[in-house]
Amino acid sequence: MSIDMYAEEIISHYEHPHNKGELKDANVSMHEYNPLCGDDLTMYLKIKDGKIEDVKFKGTGCAISMASASMLTDFIKGKSISDIERMGLPTIIELLGIDPGPARLKCATLSLRTVKEAAFLYQHKEIDRATKDL
Repeated sequence: MSIDMYAEEIISHYEHPHNKGELKDANVSMHEYNPLCGDDLTMYLKIKDGKIEDVKFKGTGCAISMASASMLTDFIKGKSISDIERMGLPTIIELLGIDPGPARLKCATLSLRTVKEAAFLYQHKEIDRATKDL
């Protein structure tokens, strides 16, 4: 795909986000904030038998952060917690189809950091350095 097509996909997810809203029966939720851009995000996960059964998000922010959250929520449904733990920046770049560059890196990875922190919280595990660095 061309960069223009990726940009269109990002704008589409920003304007018409998937899985946006609060998940009333979530097992775990996590809130994060990106002070560099003002992005504010809460992720709600319903985990059953070690897998993401459902996920939703609420928040406000730039096109990159909100599109990333929308795309990531689609992507992680059905994934195991161990799959989530292994995800990193390459996952977000693949979903977005572009490298967000240093200026938008924290915007792009906010959703993944929030999901991973929620998974660690659910398991009563300490958040690893790779997640903190996202």
